[in-house]
Amino acid sequence: MPRWLWMSCVMLLLTPWAMAADKDDESKSEKPTAQIAHMKLSGSMDEGPSSDDPLAASGEPLRAKLERIAKAAKDPKVKALYLELDGIATGLFSFGKLDELHVALADFRKSGKKVYAFMEAGSLGEYLIASSADVIALPESGALEILGLRAEISFYKDLFDKLGVKADFLHMGDYKGAAEPYTRTSMSKENRAQYEMVIDDFYQNSVLAVIAKNRPAKKWTAKQVGELIDQGPFTAPEALKNGLIDQLAYADTFEASIIKATGEKAEIVRNYGKPKSDIDTSSLSGLLKLLSPPKKTKSKKPKLAVIYAVGAIESGKGGESLMGGSSIGSTTMVEAIREADADESVKAIVLRVDSPGGSALASDIIWHAIQQCKKPVIASMGDVAASGGYYISMGCKKIFAEPGTLTGSIGVVGGKFVLGGVYNKFGIQTEVITRGKNTGMLSSEAEFSESERKAFQRSMEQIYEQFLDKALAGRTKAGAKLTKEKLISLAGGRIWTGRQAKEAGLVDELGTLNDAIAEARKQAGIGADVELEIITSPKKVSFLESLLERDTALQITMQPLVGLVRQMPELRSQLQQAESLFRMRNERLWLVAPAHLNLR
Repeated sequence: MPRWLWMSCVMLLLTPWAMAADKDDESKSEKPTAQIAHMKLSGSMDEGPSSDDPLAASGEPLRAKLERIAKAAKDPKVKALYLELDGIATGLFSFGKLDELHVALADFRKSGKKVYAFMEAGSLGEYLIASSADVIALPESGALEILGLRAEISFYKDLFDKLGVKADFLHMGDYKGAAEPYTRTSMSKENRAQYEMVIDDFYQNSVLAVIAKNRPAKKWTAKQVGELIDQGPFTAPEALKNGLIDQLAYADTFEASIIKATGEKAEIVRNYGKPKSDIDTSSLSGLLKLLSPPKKTKSKKPKLAVIYAVGAIESGKGGESLMGGSSIGSTTMVEAIREADADESVKAIVLRVDSPGGSALASDIIWHAIQQCKKPVIASMGDVAASGGYYISMGCKKIFAEPGTLTGSIGVVGGKFVLGGVYNKFGIQTEVITRGKNTGMLSSEAEFSESERKAFQRSMEQIYEQFLDKALAGRTKAGAKLTKEKLISLAGGRIWTGRQAKEAGLVDELGTLNDAIAEARKQAGIGADVELEIITSPKKVSFLESLLERDTALQITMQPLVGLVRQMPELRSQLQQAESLFRMRNERLWLVAPAHLNLR
């Protein structure tokens, strides 16, 4: 074969591979060189570690969201952050969580990268998050429902009277209004006065001032923002006209504009930083993996333990409640605290508190466990750290609160629900044989006798004095200049925002969980340049453990009701409160915040 013919055949055979290689090179050159980190914020923003339980209703916790934002800020490939806000649950008191998000987004913008926010319809909570963005967009048919703050407290005395139920409660502190929803038909003047003060602080500083600060181009004052809110709600065109948003756009066109602004070769990375489940539940091996706890990896890095105290405080073991949320069990918490203190690789502990309080006994047991720690323990308050939540915090070496934390409520409430009238309505008679003057104290048949009431009052006074003395000792040890007289004026059941508590000396610093972690690192003598491993507890349970520990039959039976309740925040909060009372039914002395509020 002539050489020229042989070479022609070789070239003909190699042409497809050459063309493919050219295409590969071309595709490589066309690959996006910049990323836009997408995060969808929806549902609850619960405190605590992520759950491995597939039956758990709670979604990605707040901490995981914050870590994803921080990761995007440090990632050189990421040039912008795209927030998709879709039905974020920010009811009740969520200003502590909002403070955390504001700081995280501000830190992201300090890296020189832009934040974009999109929502189809925005509530006040969603808009407060979106206000931290450089650009906010709504579709033309969307709406912005920012109406201000509205606090609602439900009272049940008239209902109880009709049912034959009597709420026989006592309280230590004129402002300790936790039992008012059951003993009154309206707020006491003291309770109304303190809530007026707190709501005003939240509205002025956590709403009006935040919006004015986050929209600097408008040069609004807080007063002007308030006047604008009074004109709401707004259609999307009205929101644009008034400067509350920056664009009218649908999600796809808004995303295209973000890509264009970032660069032609940019791409949106959906759910940036969110771990994907690698469990295939369609196979036997996948199911076996689901039933097993995650394997622990050994590390030589110094560790810092973040212990989450989330929910109502009760004796025994804590866990998820039937109506959503969780409870703080004294047994569970003490085990977590002692385990962290005994672990040589753990150098310090941060107690992250998001609790309205609960059992006085359980609160004191947790406080004692903190006092016994040899390692520094720093408290970090979330949305709420009131009454029992403050009690367990005051045992720590230093207390950090968010500006929007609800705290204080140093006081005691206790009593019982008398069901004798209900029994009579249903034709139930009870015969009683007693030996002892105060045997009826724990009975649900009748109200306290005069002797029982005096004995109960005496117990409450002692618990209140213990609360005051331990609070004063903790504050004095932390360096706060508080006298007993000054503390008494701050106590009496009074609630305070984090800002007010800092000014009064009830907390040491205003800051985020990361600020508390930085302080714990400092207290442990760990340099800022040393890489630290954060471990969280109470430990996450495996699927099998959850099946063994929970009343699965009840959970399945109640699932339709639970699903309905989760769609109705007002009903959910009331049922959660009722569930907490039921779980503490065997305890008579409570350290709980004045009342549950629905904030709109």
